[in-house]
Amino acid sequence: MGIIDILQSIIPAAIFFAAPLIFTALGGVFSERSGVVNIGLEGLMVMGAFVAIVSNLTLAGPLQSLDVWFDQSAPGFLSWLGIIQFGNLTPWVAIIIAIIISAIFSLVHAVASVSFRADQVVSGVALNFLALGVSLFLVNQWYGKGQTDMVEKPFYTADLWLLSDIPVIGPMFFTGYRTSYIAILLAFLVWFIIYKTPFGLRLRSVGEHPMASDTNGINVSRMRYIGVMLSGAFGGLGGAVYALTIAMNFSHATISGQGFMALAAMIFGKWHPLGAMGAALFFGFAQSLSVVSSTIPLLQNVPQVYLLIAPYVLTILALAGFIGRADAPKAIGTPYIKGSR
Repeated sequence: MGIIDILQSIIPAAIFFAAPLIFTALGGVFSERSGVVNIGLEGLMVMGAFVAIVSNLTLAGPLQSLDVWFDQSAPGFLSWLGIIQFGNLTPWVAIIIAIIISAIFSLVHAVASVSFRADQVVSGVALNFLALGVSLFLVNQWYGKGQTDMVEKPFYTADLWLLSDIPVIGPMFFTGYRTSYIAILLAFLVWFIIYKTPFGLRLRSVGEHPMASDTNGINVSRMRYIGVMLSGAFGGLGGAVYALTIAMNFSHATISGQGFMALAAMIFGKWHPLGAMGAALFFGFAQSLSVVSSTIPLLQNVPQVYLLIAPYVLTILALAGFIGRADAPKAIGTPYIKGSR
């Protein structure tokens, strides 16, 4: 097996597994650049995955009648949408719903951290438990078991027109899921927003020196609310993409540490969108090894358990090795009280 064949096996798989991490890590950048620690990325991914799967299952086919709204076995808050047929747009609509619901859900963390000045780490951990508890409770109520059915309208692979026909690099980089390409493009867009726009300057200023920002007329609380809600939207997007491309259903183990990997990618990337993307690609590569190992001679004799735990070990090493060296926003984790120094 030549090096080109090995790369054509590894690179698409690495990008595929990295996409949800990129989305979620970008959300973490928005929140923590505004000065709010967000340990709750795992919970935001859980909520996004849950809403996306339930929405997908609900929208995949029309309801028998509007009376299902009153049927306790159906997810009532979404069942009325089932009268509409979305066809191949179903996963995209499910993702939009997941983004909105997750952004609203992140307000729990924003209110606790910004308005009530609670410990941001504790609030983030509570968000993780709340998301998992609420989602599993609703799944049990609506589906009568601990997990949902498999989705009928997941995302499918799609080649990029013309680019996928380029010799050698075409099959490596331009054959896969559209969500993977969107994740990479979005990382560059977030970089532009944070570093090249007035909004990004305000966001970074409230995370570095909130009192100076307040003195210059910037509403610190509002910017931090926006940062946390953006992290909710991006975390929900990451969870939805993971659920609709990898898991295909929702259970307690759907998002198994992916949010913490995204958090590690954000720190590893030094709170920079492109750095976070690079770190997420690295973790995506680690996750892909267990999938492509059977086709790579060097990895065929490595016990599968080692390849399965590799992403989590690398996450711990990244956090332990870089969290003290990376330059975090100076005011991160510190509640701002107007008029205080």
